[in-house]
Amino acid sequence: QVQLAESGGGLVQAGGSLRLSCAASERTIRTYAWFRQAPGKEREFVAAIRWNVLTSINYADSVKGRFTASRDNAKNTVYLQMNSLKPEDTGVYYCAASTRYYSGSNSDGYDYWGQGTQVTVSS
Repeated sequence: QVQLAESGGGLVQAGGSLRLSCAASERTIRTYAWFRQAPGKEREFVAAIRWNVLTSINYADSVKGRFTASRDNAKNTVYLQMNSLKPEDTGVYYCAASTRYYSGSNSDGYDYWGQGTQVTVSS
């Protein structure tokens, strides 16, 4: 059973930055994604990073140009650098993972989930 350990959430003012980390317990993961859930709203896709021979990354339109996903293969860790944060970015951020190369943004495509980390952006 793959375990994901998230860290990096917190409270930041609008315009600020945070970096989330997600470390997997095994090296069998081929796709990671970040989802978020705001109070009273459904969980939504934020970004995904996947690799086979090449690395592929995609983002939700709402975060394009502000968020950057990356990975450190040596540390078996992926990151989500979040810049120019807005109050509407507030929510619990979840790391998700799959042992498959998954190009979709549907949460059903991911088999493993982190515990979530709170991100709060004040105006």
